[in-house]
Amino acid sequence: AGLEIEFEKLRGRRLGLVGGSFALSFGIAVLISFALDAAGQVDTPLLVAIILVATSLGVVVPVLKDADKLSSDLGQLVIAAASIADFGAVILLSLFFSRESTSTTAQILLLVGFFVVAVALIFVLLGIEHWRHLTAVLARLQDTTAQIRVRGAFLLLIALVAVAERLGLEVILGAFLAGAVLTLVDRDRMMTHPRFRVKLEAAGFGMFIPVFFVTSGLQFDLDALFASGSTIALVPLLLAALLVVRGLPALVYRSTIGTRQAVVAGLLQATSLPFIVAASMIGIELGLIDEATSAALIAAGLLSVLIFPLMALTILRRAEPASAPTAAEPLPPIGAGRATLEGA
Repeated sequence: AGLEIEFEKLRGRRLGLVGGSFALSFGIAVLISFALDAAGQVDTPLLVAIILVATSLGVVVPVLKDADKLSSDLGQLVIAAASIADFGAVILLSLFFSRESTSTTAQILLLVGFFVVAVALIFVLLGIEHWRHLTAVLARLQDTTAQIRVRGAFLLLIALVAVAERLGLEVILGAFLAGAVLTLVDRDRMMTHPRFRVKLEAAGFGMFIPVFFVTSGLQFDLDALFASGSTIALVPLLLAALLVVRGLPALVYRSTIGTRQAVVAGLLQATSLPFIVAASMIGIELGLIDEATSAALIAAGLLSVLIFPLMALTILRRAEPASAPTAAEPLPPIGAGRATLEGA
């Protein structure tokens, strides 16, 4: 997710739109979560609210790419919104529900310290990238069996995950920032190392993401989900909550991309699963949610991944014929124009 962030797009009016949308999402999520708490459906409303505001950037980006909308206004808004949502959700989770039992003030200080470490790493890596002699070595070894850039990326990942864990923060924050750091540092990839990002995508989509979902499936408590009717009834409620929390605020995009594409953006923003799985596991470890609630959350996330992108693509495809330019009339046969002139 960190690798997919386009920081140069997070500025100006677009940043204001997606930032306001996320703030609205979190406010709606808090209200819905406390309503579910009052109804006896959840026990930790703030944790559920944080879980509901995330968006699966790793799922949304391939959908936009396959629909050829990645570079459009719609695609850039959705990517920016998903980036803010993922980043915000990870920060909120680390701030309020870390495995380490420290105060909120201490967590803020730890987060600030961690970001200082990340910023320092950015400057160090930028210095390395502009060190002429070292750049030549990197260029020579990057596509050999040494795969120096790929190894460096994994070293950065391990280092930031280790620092996050050492500080008592969530390891997903370290992984997310590792991708963000690479995105900020890796500016000239098309000139000096065009295959580096492809290799990282191959590692991510080819190995880590499948392993993540297989592991999540193995740990998914199906018995807890079907143990009671109330748990089963919670699944559509949480699915609807995802749509309201992340989909409804997308209507603020109407002035930029129109109502139809704002609906598409809302459906894509409501697509969430990896963060739900990770945060639910953390909630279980901390004793904040039970197995049944976790199973219902994950089931709702799974349904969102199956349903919302398909609905978004369907709306996009139906809109294409209406918005497509009128096809040009076929050219007349050779000589037809001359015969018409002679007749005249």
